[in-house]
Amino acid sequence: MTKNYLKLQFYSLPQNQAFARDAVAAFCLELNPTVSDLSDVKTAVSEAVTNCTVHAYRGNLGIITVECEVEDDRIHIKISDTGKGIPDVEKAVQPFYTTLPDDERSGMGFTIMQTFMDEFRVNSVQGEGTVVYMVKCFKPEVENA
Repeated sequence: MTKNYLKLQFYSLPQNQAFARDAVAAFCLELNPTVSDLSDVKTAVSEAVTNCTVHAYRGNLGIITVECEVEDDRIHIKISDTGKGIPDVEKAVQPFYTTLPDDERSGMGFTIMQTFMDEFRVNSVQGEGTVVYMVKCFKPEVENA
């Protein structure tokens, strides 16, 4: 299978979360995903883009970049910002950790991404931004004999 590639850039506006989620979901369709797998990807992308909007830019306008590559039976997703960065990634990926408890944030964004995707990692540099890498494998459905 030939690799396929998508790159989107958009402002860190809340309304662009649905756009990013749906664009990545549409890009996955060539892999013939199950409804469940597609839902996992959409949820993980939503969480990553929301993190950029809420935490990286904190109400300021910034650029979010979403890159996807389809290879064999998987999609590689990279979501990045040039926002404030994460001071302690190890702490940030822990369940229920949030820097905005007064905003009623659950602190489950990274946990959701990890749970719904097959591979997940975060790189961040304070003052430079954050990059979230995720991979989802789409295994062909096996027919019952």
